[in-house]
Amino acid sequence: MSARAYLGLGGNLGDPQAAMAAALQSIDAREDCRVAAVSRLFRTPPWGKTDQPDFLNACAAIETELAPRALLALCLETEQRFKRVRQERWGPRTLDIDVLDHGGKSYADDHLLLPHPRIAERAFVLIPLCDIAPELMIGGESAANLAERFAAEPIVPASPDGGWWRANDG
Repeated sequence: MSARAYLGLGGNLGDPQAAMAAALQSIDAREDCRVAAVSRLFRTPPWGKTDQPDFLNACAAIETELAPRALLALCLETEQRFKRVRQERWGPRTLDIDVLDHGGKSYADDHLLLPHPRIAERAFVLIPLCDIAPELMIGGESAANLAERFAAEPIVPASPDGGWWRANDG
């Protein structure tokens, strides 16, 4: 049975746009996943550890046959293919892929809690998420309502639309 899941993507080392695009193309090429929608890219200030370069962030909606834990495993495997090294919490990275929501259902195990427990605190997630799912309910409130509190954040679009991830045909 297919479920709509939402992913948060980001990076600030190397070419994060290329890494995120290649990651989405890889996920979309699978038999058990299809990218349904992608937000614009956003340039965002670092969060948690602020002495590092700005990030590029985006969100994607995917239709997937994968269960939540299997989707997380796919995200972690994809990060590793793009040389993600986990040296420090909230530190710089080539690629970060978080599972934000899976079918609108709660899920919890030792490695994954859904919906992602810090969505409501993170403008760099909520603002891109509102591009593709403003009505998504998070803790009883829509993503759009949650994002309103971050209107003054210095988060700016870095692409005109969500087509930035598609392979260049030319």
